[in-house]
Amino acid sequence: MTPQDALLGWDEDANAQAYEAFTRAHSMYDTTSSDLARRAGLDDARLVVDLCGGAGATARAILDRLPADARLLSVDNAAAMQRVGQRTLSDPRLSWITAPAEHLAAHARAGTVDAVLCNSAIWKTQTPAVFGAVARLLRPGGLFAFNIGGGFAGVRHPDEHSVRTGPSLSRLIHQVAARDYGYTPLSTTPAAPKMPLETVTAQLAAAGLTVVDSEVTAQHSTMAEKKAWLSIPVFARPTDGGFTHAQRMDILEAAYALTTPDKPTVTSWLVVVAQRPTDAP
Repeated sequence: MTPQDALLGWDEDANAQAYEAFTRAHSMYDTTSSDLARRAGLDDARLVVDLCGGAGATARAILDRLPADARLLSVDNAAAMQRVGQRTLSDPRLSWITAPAEHLAAHARAGTVDAVLCNSAIWKTQTPAVFGAVARLLRPGGLFAFNIGGGFAGVRHPDEHSVRTGPSLSRLIHQVAARDYGYTPLSTTPAAPKMPLETVTAQLAAAGLTVVDSEVTAQHSTMAEKKAWLSIPVFARPTDGGFTHAQRMDILEAAYALTTPDKPTVTSWLVVVAQRPTDAP
């Protein structure tokens, strides 16, 4: 089945508040954010962009590494997410810009940005346009660090095979929905990955960026954390079938009852670091 993507709903207060609460209570986004911040070479940065920055989970990790006199621009097109972030994250180095990722180049001077980071979102954008905008803003030698969910990149870390036992919570949700509601998914045909490394590399090259590092990583979590993530309205499943949110939560509870809360789960990520060549004009 094609990986499900949460494209809509981010500018709704309920989703924004639930998402931000999740990032505070669980380590999922802290882990991926810290990983990108570590790879982005921020120790001497003067200007950094957190692309698709949402409510600020990645901004927190960036600010932890950013020099005291540097600046961070958090760019996202969902005002609701940014409103939540502004209430919980206050730092004089941080500015919030409400704009689509594709319009990034309008919000900083060309060739002045040391690093751009994008956590858990790049596949939701029009990547050729976004990569072009990033390339225009980065200084020569500047870095662009982002990650892609394993399903969208077509990668699986070996830990997924060695750790996981039994069906995933998402699979159990669909089984319960079929059992209790007669649910039939719109499609069960596997689709080609949306953003494999080969596609990403070619798009980056077309924009004038060079891949300098890529790695398939494994994020270890628990079934309880996965349930909390799927409780956020924008991520609740099944996404098709006309279910109300209350019905989706009932299905989630029934599926979760078939699991063990502390059972380990593994999520794979493709992490990519690209660079504007140092000899770029």
